[in-house]
Amino acid sequence: MTDASNEQKVTIIKVPEAVGVFDTFEALQAAFYDLRSVGFHHSDISLLGSQEALEGKLGKAYWRAPDLEDDPRAPRAHFVSEEAMGELEGAIAGGFFFVGSYIAMAAMLTPVSTVAASIAAIAIGGGPAAVIGTLLARRADQKHKEYYDNQIRHGGILMWVRTRDKDHEDLAVKIMKGHSGHDVHVHPWSE
Repeated sequence: MTDASNEQKVTIIKVPEAVGVFDTFEALQAAFYDLRSVGFHHSDISLLGSQEALEGKLGKAYWRAPDLEDDPRAPRAHFVSEEAMGELEGAIAGGFFFVGSYIAMAAMLTPVSTVAASIAAIAIGGGPAAVIGTLLARRADQKHKEYYDNQIRHGGILMWVRTRDKDHEDLAVKIMKGHSGHDVHVHPWSE
C-alpha cells in the first residue's frame, strides 16, 4: 500500500491479525501474558509506537486509537512489562553504584591504605553514583508510564496480534475481549 500524501511505501503481509483497544495498562498486560501462555510469540504481539514514531510516520495531526486500528501506517512497538521496567531500573541504579564504588575502591587500594579507608571510599564513591543512577532509572520509568498514559488519552492502548489460522484468530479475540479489550476484531493483513 502506498499513501500519496506522505509518499511513504507501506509493506503489509497477508497474515491475519487481531486488533483491540485497552483502557488500562493492567488489562493490556494481563492480555499479553495470557496470549503468551497459550503459545503466541512475543514478536507476534505489537503495540502502537511512541508519539515521536507516530509524528514521523503520520505527521502531527491529532489521532484517536480507533482511527489507527486498521491503518497499516501506524508505527508498531514491542510490549514492555512492569517487571522488565523494574529490572531496567535496578540495572541502571546498580550499575552506577558499582562504577562509583569501583572507582573509589581502585583509588584507595594502595599499599598504605587500610581496609576501613577502602570501605569508606566505596561508600562515599558509590553513594552519589547510586543517587544519579536512581534518578536516571526513575526517568526511564516515567517515560514508560507517559507512553501508556498518552495512548489512553487518545482513546486507549492499541494491541495487534498476528494469527496463523482461524483457531488462533478466535483465541486471540477471546483473550483480548476477556481482558476488557474493546473494538476487538481481525483484519486479513499485518504489518
